[in-house]
Amino acid sequence: MAQYYVGVDVGGTTVKMGMFSDTGELLEKWEIPTRLEEQGSYILPDIVDSIEEKRETFPGNIKGIGVGIPGPVSNDGTVLKCANLGWDVFSVSNKLADLTGVGNVKVGNDANVAALGEMWKGGGRGYDSIVMVTLGTGVGGGIILQGKILTGCNGAGGEIGHTKVNPDETAVCGCGNRGCLEQYASATGIVNMAKKNLRGDSCLAGQEITAKAVFDGAKAGDAYCLEVVDAFGKYLGLALSNVAHVVDPEAFVIGGGVSAAGQIILDVVEKYYNENSMFALKNKKFHLAELGNDAGIYGAVRMVLFK
Repeated sequence: MAQYYVGVDVGGTTVKMGMFSDTGELLEKWEIPTRLEEQGSYILPDIVDSIEEKRETFPGNIKGIGVGIPGPVSNDGTVLKCANLGWDVFSVSNKLADLTGVGNVKVGNDANVAALGEMWKGGGRGYDSIVMVTLGTGVGGGIILQGKILTGCNGAGGEIGHTKVNPDETAVCGCGNRGCLEQYASATGIVNMAKKNLRGDSCLAGQEITAKAVFDGAKAGDAYCLEVVDAFGKYLGLALSNVAHVVDPEAFVIGGGVSAAGQIILDVVEKYYNENSMFALKNKKFHLAELGNDAGIYGAVRMVLFK
C-alpha cells in the first residue's frame, strides 16, 4: 500500500497543504481558508478534514504530518501562544495526532520550517547548515544546523529581524525595541528609509514609493535609490555577519517578496557581510530562495520524512 506524507503551512489567511510521496516528491498542493473564529478552534479540524478528503485521491497510509505555525514552537510541538491564530499554549502535535491517528507529527515555527524546505529542495540545496532570511512586510529568519532547525529554548531561535543593528535609532520597532533589522531590511523599512530624506532629483519623487521602485531605481542608476539600497545592504550584511559569528553556516539564503529584486540584493549584502566578518567567516555563499510560497510545505514534510 502506498505511503504518503503531508506538509502543512498555516497562515493567517490560508492554510497551504501538500501531499508528498515517501521519496519527497510533491504530488499535489492545495489551500483551505484559515478560520480564525472562536480563537482558531476550527483550524486543526479543518486541516484534518481536508487531509481526509484527499485520501480519496491518494488511497494509502499517511505516515507523517509536518506543520509550520506563525509563532514560537517548542521542540515537543507545543505552540507557545500564537496571537495571529488566536491560540494559547497547547500541543499542536499531540492534538493532530489524536485527531488523525498519525503518530509521526512534527510542528515548527513557519520561518524555521521554510528555511528547512529551502535547504532541502530550494536555494540551500547541497548544504546542511544554512541561515535563511525572509524579507517581506517584516523580516523573518530560520537557522538550520546539520540538517536540524535551531529552535532555541523558547522556540524563538532565528528571530533575525529583531537583531539590533542601529543603537542610535529613535523610532520604535513593532516588537517594542529600537534599531531592529526589520526597520531597515523589510519592505516597510526600505520605504521608510527612502521617504526620510527623499531628494527631488530622484526618480522616486512624485510617485508612490515601494521597495520594488527603490530597487528598480538603483538598477537604473538613480543615485538616491543606490544610497537607500546601500543602507539596506549595510544593515542586513551586519546582521548576517553577527549571526555567522555565532552559528557559522555554510551559506545564506535570502527569500521573501523583497528578494524578487534579485542579484542586486546578493551583491550589496555580501559586500557588507564580508566587511564585518572575521577572516574565518568571510566569503560564505549567498543564494536567493527558490521555492516561494511552497517552502513551508516542503520544510514541514522534511521534518517528518527524515527524523
